[in-house]
Amino acid sequence: MKRIPFGIRQLDSIINGGAPAGSVVLLSGEAGAGSREFMHTSALINGLGQVDGELHDLYYGDLSADAVAPDEVHYISFTASESQLVSEMRLAMDDDVVDKGSRAVEFHDLSERYFHISPVPRDWYADETASITDLRARHEREDLLGTLGMVLNEVAANNLVVIDSLSDLVSAMGEEVGWSDISSLVQGLQKAAHHWGGLLLLHINPETLSSVRHGQLVDASHGTMEFAWESGGSTRARTLVVQQFRGVLSQIEDEDIVQFETELGEAGFDISDVRKIR
Repeated sequence: MKRIPFGIRQLDSIINGGAPAGSVVLLSGEAGAGSREFMHTSALINGLGQVDGELHDLYYGDLSADAVAPDEVHYISFTASESQLVSEMRLAMDDDVVDKGSRAVEFHDLSERYFHISPVPRDWYADETASITDLRARHEREDLLGTLGMVLNEVAANNLVVIDSLSDLVSAMGEEVGWSDISSLVQGLQKAAHHWGGLLLLHINPETLSSVRHGQLVDASHGTMEFAWESGGSTRARTLVVQQFRGVLSQIEDEDIVQFETELGEAGFDISDVRKIR
């Protein structure tokens, strides 16, 4: 089966090159535990492979025999612009990786649609001055999920797509977005991804959900990676556990790996150690 690389060097090497094509992967992470850095690294390293093979080899290396790089990389955000996201990426990654990798990433900023019917002043999220028509439309219902669906229909086939973040949709729940809409969205993505043949990464902060609702998202995804902080004495470590993942988890279990300890370096997120069953 064709694999789409995550762009996380040590992880990809363990699971035969990446995720099975057509996968929807839920990145469920506590604040600061590495889930956002995982998204950024995945997008930039895969982008880097398209614009600078030499730098990609330096920070990632060769693709596995079963891995096929995505045709394109797309990053969809509900609340942040491209410049905001690139600035955030610079905080944890080498400037060369960010500058060159981001050239091959197409950013889709849905913040104007997201904030449109909110009480947030328009000049906080939009550059142009609002017209009378815009002000009237501000009070009309906008179909945020419909816009997301149109973008995905255009860009998802054979590509890596990062959706940042389902937590924003949870925050927007009300007249426009209900929980059943979010749950159905993930279920629908799982079905569509099979035909698209790419890799979709969905970010969620589990602290924004009840355990039941979080479980529904886990069930609706092909795979779930959990990012958490683990304390030991006076130190804390970022850890990653692959909770469930069809076509991937069995390979990790064959190695008796129960947990990854992770780190943030010049090339972003990576695995520093694995913890095995003793």
